[in-house]
Amino acid sequence: MKKTNEYKSPIAALFWSVTMIGFGQIYNGQYIFGAFLVLFEISTNGLSSLNTSIVHSFHGDHQLAHDVFNHQWGLFYPSVYGFSMWQAYNKAIVINCQREKKDYPKETYLTGFFILFVMGMNLGVYYHDCFLNGNHFFSFLSSPIFNGLCWGIIFGFAGHLAEKYIKSKRKKFKE
Repeated sequence: MKKTNEYKSPIAALFWSVTMIGFGQIYNGQYIFGAFLVLFEISTNGLSSLNTSIVHSFHGDHQLAHDVFNHQWGLFYPSVYGFSMWQAYNKAIVINCQREKKDYPKETYLTGFFILFVMGMNLGVYYHDCFLNGNHFFSFLSSPIFNGLCWGIIFGFAGHLAEKYIKSKRKKFKE
């Protein structure tokens, strides 16, 4: 296989993985790994009835979205989703370092965001039913999908801020 000397945008790799698990890896040229992740996406998505739950969530039928969603399979999804985005972003950075013949970065990026993003998504997916018979203002949180994404994003930004704080303290300590 011929190595290309193309620049790979870490943001583009991240957004390809946001679109579908494995697409960021395929963008980065990791075809076998990307295909494996896409197959995981298709199988987990089907076994958890994720797309059906999403359709019911967008139609506002949150009880039906809850009923069709298979939690035993659906709780696998956030972990691989978060990993796919994190890995694609960081791999694009490594590819660009190879291209420019620079040393590899000594750290990974957005690790705090994605660790807590996955934790928040799992908690949101698992505990979404707490909102099923609640206030109409928060009724969208009774959907396993919307609740998982909402808590995932909130936890993710908290993780990013915590990571930045820890890195700044570590930098001051080294000085």
